[in-house]
Amino acid sequence: MAGGIRILGPKVEGSARVLTPDALAFLEDLTRAFRDRIAERLAARRVRQAYVDAGNPLDFLPETADVRAGAWKVAPPPADLLDRRVEITGPVDRKMIINALNSGAQVYMADFEDANSPTWANCVTGQANLIDAVRRTITFESETGKQYSLNRKLATLLVRPRGFHLVERHCLVDNTPIPAMLFDFGLYFFHNAKALISAGTGPYFYLPKMQSHFEARVWNDIFLHAQQALGIPAGTIKATVLIETLPAAFEMDEILYELRAHSTGLNCGRWDYIFSAIKTLKQRDNFLLPDRGQVTMETPFLKAYVQLLIHTCHRRGAHAMGGMAAQIPIKDDLKANMVALDKVRADKIREVREGHDGTWVAHPGLVHVATQVFDEGMPGPNQLSRLRDDVHVTAAMLVEPPKGTRTEAGLRHNIRVGILYLEAWLGGQGAVPIYNLMEDAATAEISRTQIWQWLKHRAILDTGQTVTDSFLRKVTDEEVQRIRAEVGAKRFDRGRFKEARAIFESVAASKDLQDFLTIPAYDVLQN
Repeated sequence: MAGGIRILGPKVEGSARVLTPDALAFLEDLTRAFRDRIAERLAARRVRQAYVDAGNPLDFLPETADVRAGAWKVAPPPADLLDRRVEITGPVDRKMIINALNSGAQVYMADFEDANSPTWANCVTGQANLIDAVRRTITFESETGKQYSLNRKLATLLVRPRGFHLVERHCLVDNTPIPAMLFDFGLYFFHNAKALISAGTGPYFYLPKMQSHFEARVWNDIFLHAQQALGIPAGTIKATVLIETLPAAFEMDEILYELRAHSTGLNCGRWDYIFSAIKTLKQRDNFLLPDRGQVTMETPFLKAYVQLLIHTCHRRGAHAMGGMAAQIPIKDDLKANMVALDKVRADKIREVREGHDGTWVAHPGLVHVATQVFDEGMPGPNQLSRLRDDVHVTAAMLVEPPKGTRTEAGLRHNIRVGILYLEAWLGGQGAVPIYNLMEDAATAEISRTQIWQWLKHRAILDTGQTVTDSFLRKVTDEEVQRIRAEVGAKRFDRGRFKEARAIFESVAASKDLQDFLTIPAYDVLQN
């Protein structure tokens, strides 16, 4: 215990090294300084959503027109973030960290957010793993005796903390759970900032699920406070913001401006963005999405968002990062693997031609595909000189209703993916290969919000069937039996499928759309 801070979680691997008295004092200070402002921003989200629910349009902010019109730029990127052509992402277990840092990608984003199931063990041991990675002492031995260690040349390390909406219930300050964003950021920064600087790099971050430039201002002030507390020069921290909410798409300039001393760009977080579009426009019956597989980056509202992000970033001297293709290598089916790799290749060709400065992959086996595409299409370290002055995106373009069909097969797929993912998440896995795609919390969010949207607006499927409560229950019963057949009776009965179904149904068929499925799921997550 340090002052008013208490740890409720059990001792896990790395606890003694991570939860030191000085580190806890740092967390306590951060929490007292920023918890009220975080709460204010969450309240502001609810006010803004009520405004949109009432039928008011989303638009660019008139009060920040001078920021959008100004000629300012963000601070230049550090040398090890000049070239970010391929970034690999994944959770913070030891094997993943080693493989990602060795993968040949320019950047590895260690993820405490959507690719991480936030068990106490995952969050604390993940911090210990990163301490070892920063000091290049991390090793791992598999059950078969295979040894893993770091190569000489490594990817640059970035860390994604959890978002504004989550808390860490195992750490209390003044008897209240600490904001999870401060827990994740604070521990990594406290333990590693000086070691990273000594190694010629720095404390670099990805910031998730931001909804406004006021939230960016909070993060910027957190950075200033943390740097001052440890005697580190202001501007040392560098952060890339994921534009993965619809409201944030209308404030890209403003978000970069708030973080301009610390900013290294924006990223097209496509899966959360689709989820956010459904959630934000949930009352609009003309914004019914078709099957998830039909919502590609060529869909007009997504294409407009991509082009606006690239234009905005390059005008400000900031990197415009591409998003994640969901495909993963398929080891036991050569033909299917070729199809998957072709889809990844096509996605990355689209990104480099649009003007992105780099892209994301979820598996080391895809690094070479993405690298080849960007090497061919981007001979320099980035495309910051491509200003995309041909881009003229209006507010209406960002909310253009998508075209496509809603199918019973798509509904059934959403149910299976949602339940399979949640069952794995409850078991401590945050990134899960399902049907040859890498699913994380963002893609599960699409599955459940799409079902909620179709149910609310009584969507008519390709079979002529209207989506109703009774039909959804019937189909869910059938899909649960299919899951049981696919995973096997023993695995099904031993797993947490009953709990996963209950959570999924509660968020997919609730009267009011819940903000994030991970909030009710966290209540039943065991450590």
